[in-house]
Amino acid sequence: PRFPAMASDPRDGQATLKRCLGVLRDARNDSEQFAALLLVTKAVRAGEVDAKTRRQIFEAIGFTFPSRLLTSRQPPPGCPPHTFRALGLTLLACFCTDPQLAAHSQVLNKIPAFNEVLLSPCDPDSSSMIDDVYQCLSAVLATAKGPRELVAKGTVPALCQAYLSGGHGSDRALTLLMGLLAIAEAKCWQRDAPQLLAVLSKLSSDFLKAEDMTKFELCEVLPHFIPLSAPLTQDSQGSECLCRVYKGLADILGSKLSQSQRDPALKLAAGLVQACGAEWIPAGSAGSKFLALLVNLACVEVRLTLEEPDPVEMEGKKEVVTACYVLMEMGIQECLREENSLLDEVQKMQLMRIMEEAFGAVIFYLRQVKQEELQDPFIFASVRVLGAWMAEETSSLRQEVCELLPFLVHYARKLFKEGSPVVSLPQAELGSTKGSALPQDALRFLLPGFCHLTAEDKPRDILVSEGAPALLCEYFLHQWEVLTSEPAAPVPPTSTEMSLQTMCGIFLNLVVTAPDLVRRDKTFSSLMDLLMKSLPLLLPQEHHLVLAANVATLGLMLARILAGSAALQGTQPAKEFFRATIGFLSQAHTAQADLSSDSMAMVVSPAYTSAWDDIRELWFLGMQALAACIPLFPWLPQAILQARWLQGLSELLSRVAPASLDFELIAAFQGVLVELARASGPCRDVILSHNGTDWANLYGMAALEQCLAEQ
Repeated sequence: PRFPAMASDPRDGQATLKRCLGVLRDARNDSEQFAALLLVTKAVRAGEVDAKTRRQIFEAIGFTFPSRLLTSRQPPPGCPPHTFRALGLTLLACFCTDPQLAAHSQVLNKIPAFNEVLLSPCDPDSSSMIDDVYQCLSAVLATAKGPRELVAKGTVPALCQAYLSGGHGSDRALTLLMGLLAIAEAKCWQRDAPQLLAVLSKLSSDFLKAEDMTKFELCEVLPHFIPLSAPLTQDSQGSECLCRVYKGLADILGSKLSQSQRDPALKLAAGLVQACGAEWIPAGSAGSKFLALLVNLACVEVRLTLEEPDPVEMEGKKEVVTACYVLMEMGIQECLREENSLLDEVQKMQLMRIMEEAFGAVIFYLRQVKQEELQDPFIFASVRVLGAWMAEETSSLRQEVCELLPFLVHYARKLFKEGSPVVSLPQAELGSTKGSALPQDALRFLLPGFCHLTAEDKPRDILVSEGAPALLCEYFLHQWEVLTSEPAAPVPPTSTEMSLQTMCGIFLNLVVTAPDLVRRDKTFSSLMDLLMKSLPLLLPQEHHLVLAANVATLGLMLARILAGSAALQGTQPAKEFFRATIGFLSQAHTAQADLSSDSMAMVVSPAYTSAWDDIRELWFLGMQALAACIPLFPWLPQAILQARWLQGLSELLSRVAPASLDFELIAAFQGVLVELARASGPCRDVILSHNGTDWANLYGMAALEQCLAEQ
């Protein structure tokens, strides 16, 4: 059958279309319906359908008729085999321009049929069908449920195949893949990694071979296919792709470039760093020169943009400067890496000097920020990268950092209190561990730097005057609530747990260096209450041992200063806290047969061995703090007796060879034992009943010997 002629006047065409819709509604047989349908689809293809008419077409036809057309395999006499299917797809493509219809289950269940068209051999007659399929898939992708349905129903491999075959519309297949990966990267790679790797393989090969503007266009495409969720370095095909991309980037960055050419290359490099750290850069002279060049270019870009910021130009540069921040963060890590670093010592010193100038520009920029600009995600990216510098470089730019501290505390407080809705520019953590931070958790990235700064007088005074202790106490409570809601046994520790550990370090610095502040600021009483509740919940879980060590030691150090507070006067929370603390300190060492002799040796307990490097200093500080607490809390010696630690320790010291204890360990035990013997007759009796005088002499515990000898 031939298409009836459409009127040359669009208004006449609309009238004809409406007559055909009437025929469609009232058709007595398939022939009449089919003739009217041909005219409707011709109008649809010619783009003569407005939203109102499209809705009328849908109301006249519904999904039933297009569904029948898609499944019909018997074409009208003299027509190509796919005539019915083509008509059905044209109608569905028309319907899909309405977002509500695109999200309809009757469209979503056609996804396998769309995939089938993409996978079918392409001939000139089927090009309009393929265009209609891409229109349907694009519309589905734009709906809320669409991406999940597309991934689940196999559209990713179909699009990969369509792109790799290079047939009609393959460029649209690539665009759709990029859209899907932007929304559901992890799911796509989880289900269809081999097909996506095949696409990446082609893209990386084209990137390496290209010697025209295609090379720079591919810089924009490739980041979409570098997954954060599936490390490419763990796969041989992935590693080959990365090698080609590295060589292509080295070609680009080693050439004289315009701004429009350099920016996509820097963004691609940043995407690779986010996904793979520096592992995609090969070891050796060429790799180290490339890494140094990359960081150097990033620093130059940051300085050019931030030292004399032009408001109009600045807006267009934020994305590339954020990419440069990622490269600078990698530079910091490589300069600090002691083993297997890509850089030699001379390169490290040069890069640190160059980065110092770039971070000076970041500080200069942040000092100009106005109150109304605080929601800008670029401010967050700038604060975050500065946090990475402050965490590692403790002497450089110290004066400038101190001057910026009031802004940093204010900014972190504002985001924390308001639960900022800002969406960050893409700047993932290097080697990040997934955690439950706030959507815009600036404080998390500033904590390591604050930990260094609270150990020094001037920056500590500024932080205290800006109210940082109260903010950190609130943040500690929030992060504790997040941690207790996380599933058990996360390995490695989440960012939440790392933040809590770092805050314990900050508070320890304040407790040691500013005891008067601890006495007068109510923040620390609130913190003590929180620590007393937290520790008993932490200690039964071995995977939280490092955090438990931090909490126990900080709590003991605080208790020394706040001994007069009502909360510590033998209350149930106080007793439970000290019981948990005694458990942590008492279980750190045990006796083990010494293979080199017949005697027993004192060793770190198996449960503590893996974490001992991280908690050793905390354990010794905790022992000192416990010794200081014993004379302050009359009920504490009895609690230690009830826990049977004194009995166990006395027996342990009686059994092991003195040579297996170093001087520091002997001093730690003696400090606690002397205070117990002085404060409590029953404790003194227990030590004496376990031959305390003899082993005190054996270990050279002179102070304990003297204490035991006194009546």
